[in-house]
Amino acid sequence: MRPAEAVGLGERDCHLPETGWGTLTLRETLPVSGKRWTDSGKRHDKRGLKSREAKADRPVPIPPLLVAMLREHVEEFGTAQGGRLFGNERGGVLGTSSYWRVWQEARAFALPPDRAASPLARRPYDLRHTCITYWLNAGVPVAEVARRAGNSPEVIHRRYEGCIDRHEELNNAKIEKAMGWTEPQ
Repeated sequence: MRPAEAVGLGERDCHLPETGWGTLTLRETLPVSGKRWTDSGKRHDKRGLKSREAKADRPVPIPPLLVAMLREHVEEFGTAQGGRLFGNERGGVLGTSSYWRVWQEARAFALPPDRAASPLARRPYDLRHTCITYWLNAGVPVAEVARRAGNSPEVIHRRYEGCIDRHEELNNAKIEKAMGWTEPQ
């Protein structure tokens, strides 16, 4: 998901079964524009999904691990105002500064020191890039990656296909295998 999609995600948008894959049905975004630039006079305006009709939604399958994490999150924290999954400490809309602060702490905790010091996943949005390129490298067809990510196949080809960490090593190994080249022993 894009950060603005995650901020707008509500419990009603989540199909979280006891076992197996679930589905998030993305319906709206809550991008930060600033009070002066929104129609509502609030920092966040409700918007439709990027590059879609105003009322269009986007169902996204989610793996069992994420299903379990979201179930635990709702059980432990409940929901924020309006039934949203994520809120600030007062239950309001989660702001980008909070999102950014938590991400910096999580990144340092989750990554080994050499990776935390690298550009890998420096911004929360980088997780989206990484996820899309992992799907592509796993062999998921471009059209399916585009559908899940809410992009066109053209955008996937242009922006994401080559940005996976260590992609050159993986591609070199594929070429060596295809050509029948082996390292001397």
